[in-house]
Amino acid sequence: MKSRGMKNIIACTAGHIDHGKTALVRALTGIDTDRLEEEKRRGITIDLGFAHLPVTDELRLGFIDVPGHERFVKNMLAGAGGVNLALFVIAADESIKPQTREHFEICRLLGISSGVIALTKADLVDPDILELVRIELEDFVAGSFLEGAPVIAVSAKTGEGLDRLKAELLRAANAASEKDSTRHLRLPVDRVFSMKGFGTVVTGTLISGSIAKEQEIEIHPMGRRVRVRGVQVYGSPVNRALAGQRTALNLAVVEPADLARGMMLAEPGVFRATSVFDCSLELLPSTKPLKQGAPVHFHAGAAEIEAEVRMLDSTMARIILREPALLLPGDRFIIRRFSPVTTIGGGVVLDSAGLRYRNRATGAARLRAVAEGTPSDFVAMIVRESAFGVGMPYLIARTGLLAGEIESMTRASDFATLRQPEFWVMDAAWFRSTVENLVDDLRRFHSENPLAPGIAKQDLRGRRLRDAPSFVLDALLGAAKQIVVEGDIVRLAGHEVLLRDEEERARETIERAFERAGLTVPAVDEVLLQSQVELKRSRSILQILIREKKLVRVSEDLVFHHSAMRRLRELVTGHRAARFGVPAFKEWTGISRKYAIPLLEYLDRERVTRRVGDERIVL
Repeated sequence: MKSRGMKNIIACTAGHIDHGKTALVRALTGIDTDRLEEEKRRGITIDLGFAHLPVTDELRLGFIDVPGHERFVKNMLAGAGGVNLALFVIAADESIKPQTREHFEICRLLGISSGVIALTKADLVDPDILELVRIELEDFVAGSFLEGAPVIAVSAKTGEGLDRLKAELLRAANAASEKDSTRHLRLPVDRVFSMKGFGTVVTGTLISGSIAKEQEIEIHPMGRRVRVRGVQVYGSPVNRALAGQRTALNLAVVEPADLARGMMLAEPGVFRATSVFDCSLELLPSTKPLKQGAPVHFHAGAAEIEAEVRMLDSTMARIILREPALLLPGDRFIIRRFSPVTTIGGGVVLDSAGLRYRNRATGAARLRAVAEGTPSDFVAMIVRESAFGVGMPYLIARTGLLAGEIESMTRASDFATLRQPEFWVMDAAWFRSTVENLVDDLRRFHSENPLAPGIAKQDLRGRRLRDAPSFVLDALLGAAKQIVVEGDIVRLAGHEVLLRDEEERARETIERAFERAGLTVPAVDEVLLQSQVELKRSRSILQILIREKKLVRVSEDLVFHHSAMRRLRELVTGHRAARFGVPAFKEWTGISRKYAIPLLEYLDRERVTRRVGDERIVL
């Protein structure tokens, strides 16, 4: 979905040093993009320059003027990530040169899909030479994104061809896909400076989403949150900047020294930076095969980071960054050799999770499936690979998709989806098999513990879902018709506790012992030993009596018959509103302190009494 209002397209100049890129932009826009004193003195572009041209009321075309010298290609890469089309510049008097080729490959590897070719300095050559350059150029761009692109002979000095070039740029800009303002905010920082009266300012091309004045943002990879004090687009103050616009932000409570080119601005708490990611990687034909762990310069967005490449096969690789960066599936990047410093390839981020693979072949096969599949396929893969499902924040951080897109994808039959108490997605096959496994676990438990009414929910969770949220177990149990949940106890629907003859006799023995004891009960184990059945079964019988409320457990080793507790309650409530201490309670009941303290605490819990200091009040 495109943003409403004026369409914003960014064009990146590309070409060899001194082929007239800056002069051409100045002729088109009236803006001198050489802003550094050294640039003006040396007559070459060292760092990025920016200009814009309001072509129509509905279209604004921004230009990023990049350096052509091979020493400054890294600066060129810092500006190339947010562009929609290329203004490819070749001097008619020199034709194709080394940085022409390198810039061309960079544009291709970064996925720039369209452009316009300007043959500059056309006033310096005769028509025959110009035609030879055209022919050479046709061969050079054959089969690429520039095949069939308009080739305009121009002269920034005389003005020749400028009107036609503007018309072709307008046509290409109208046809180009606009950056999407409805997606998550991401702005790669390509400049940081301090401005008197404003403070810290950062600039960049907003590659997705929008950003507003007073909005809180997060700076990656540092994870710091700051407030946007002011927003400018192409030098003019605005309340909100949209995707595709050259944007300057005045940031509060952060110093320029804390920031650097290559950082990424995003919505707070949505994404995580990574130091390991998997990708599809294309090496240029002139590049020798890379050794495992080969060091490279990695360029993505405006960032340049030292990295190493681990090939999984000829086209799939894992890249390990020396410093973390915010990368999402679909992001494009360039890698350059350390020495000599030349572009050797580029690729597309496929997954930033850094999963462990059994071997390289397994990893490569998985990545091919990611590369060839749809976003929905990728979401399904993430869910399948999870232990017990994933939540919405994780899926957004991993895929870069919007919540609405993920919700729509998970309505398919491949997923079991919860929406309360939070959005949670599980693989449908895993969900069904886990329900079956829980039924088997219960069947086994009942077989091994025939006198138990069921298993505690937490114990059942610990068997298969120890690290899963509790609501996952609740959903699984709720989906099984043959499972019954009674409070904290889980059982199979047909399970009944059936006592054998000796167990019935033991039950009577245990109950009678506590009934005869009144309030001076013996220790629990002492009673159980008299039951004539082994301790495990006698403990189960005791639990049955407690569950049936025939017995009342007051503490770990004190169990009373319900009739004794009923008489105790009647005795105490007969003193309604009285204040009493432990000595009075002992006198009323005829029991020792060993029983008095636990029984008083029990009466407090039952709200028969309330403790006030060393005394109690009968309620």
